[in-house]
Amino acid sequence: MSEMSMVENLKVYGMKKVLDYLDEDPDNNIPKVLDWVEKFDKEKTAGRQISAVKAVLEDTHSNWYGLVKSLYTDIDSEVRKTLFENFIINATIIGGRRQKKSREENNCNIPWAILMDPTSSCNLHCTGCWAAEYGDKLNMDFETLDSIIQQGKKLGTYMYIYSGGEPLVRKKDIISLCEKHSDCTFLAFTNSTLIDQEFADEMLRVKNFIPAISVEGFEEETDFRRGEGTYMAITKAMEILKEKRLPFGISCCYTSKNTDVIGSEEYFDDMIEKGAKFAWFFTYMPVGKDAVTELLATAPQREFMYRQIREFRKTKPLFTLDFWNDGEYINGCIAGGRCYLHINANGDVEPCAFIHYSDTNIHESTLLQAYKNPLFMQYKKNQPFNGNHLRPCPLLDNPGRLTDMVEKSGARSTDLQNPENVRDLSSKCKNAAINWEKVADELWEESHGTCESCNSAK
Repeated sequence: MSEMSMVENLKVYGMKKVLDYLDEDPDNNIPKVLDWVEKFDKEKTAGRQISAVKAVLEDTHSNWYGLVKSLYTDIDSEVRKTLFENFIINATIIGGRRQKKSREENNCNIPWAILMDPTSSCNLHCTGCWAAEYGDKLNMDFETLDSIIQQGKKLGTYMYIYSGGEPLVRKKDIISLCEKHSDCTFLAFTNSTLIDQEFADEMLRVKNFIPAISVEGFEEETDFRRGEGTYMAITKAMEILKEKRLPFGISCCYTSKNTDVIGSEEYFDDMIEKGAKFAWFFTYMPVGKDAVTELLATAPQREFMYRQIREFRKTKPLFTLDFWNDGEYINGCIAGGRCYLHINANGDVEPCAFIHYSDTNIHESTLLQAYKNPLFMQYKKNQPFNGNHLRPCPLLDNPGRLTDMVEKSGARSTDLQNPENVRDLSSKCKNAAINWEKVADELWEESHGTCESCNSAK
């Protein structure tokens, strides 16, 4: 950890000893370890997260305790140790402290994670996916990806997520980056069809890479959007990972066609049985001029997912994240560098994976300059976009907010083939936003009381 100070290195050494202690007897030591983690986190950069974890692990018969225990029974011990060190110590405690300092010194957003596309190439052509439009034209070379990570670590970012395209088209470079930056945690949203025994062995060797496998439900729903035979290839990849005792999760896009399946108990139980340790839920966004707007989830479907995910959190040993509906836990939108950002395969620095507008290219600018440029500063100035954090998004939930920021910043569309005017994009989401407003306000009042600061969609 050459970029860490001597004080940071001493804290890392101490935390590693704590994690070693945990390995000796996790049943008895888990509660004690969390107390020690709190002591190391003197500036309370992860105080809320630690408190939440402590609260759910007090009941040793709970689903959450079962999930934590499964990390000891199901996952390779060296992989688990590396991921714990990189995620808890580096990304959360050490990184969190650096992020806070960088924010204060530069008066701009500094992200916890960076999402980036090594390539726009993909071996599948999924319905409604903007990546398919780019073919194999766009790639960020190894040196650029490496530079992004080096810059990010100096500012406190130790979590890196790959998307695309299909990131595993660049398997060798991804593994090389894992090796070079062994202090970071790497995750990839992947269709998993390129995961084989050889790549799984490489994952075991580097120990700091986790796949989030894109799956749209069972075979019928997955193959409908991703092509015939995809589901069988996905289940094969899961079998390989489970056999190798490697951690993985799933990434689920719920649409008007598959929400009833994605949110079903049968589906949750099946993914847990197959070995998934986490599930990341996204709702379909009509990004791109040719986007299929009919796939937008309806307001009742979005409410269904809101209720199902919260209900299953009480009973299922699966860590779930809902990209939109969990806005209430993190005070709204996390994009624009507040918690994360996106860099596409052309190097355009975008506020979000679903917001394809930029005023900065990483080939011509540093990360810090991108954070200080007008578009990201518009995000910083305007977040949160609504007092009801169940309506967090400036595009999907609050018509006009994204348009205003893009036009004020002078950002351009980053779609190289069919640039999309931000007003046209926003208009595709307007009806969905209007329909969701009433439902979201009722849900917010149900759990938080009347929201005096909720803004009407503009």
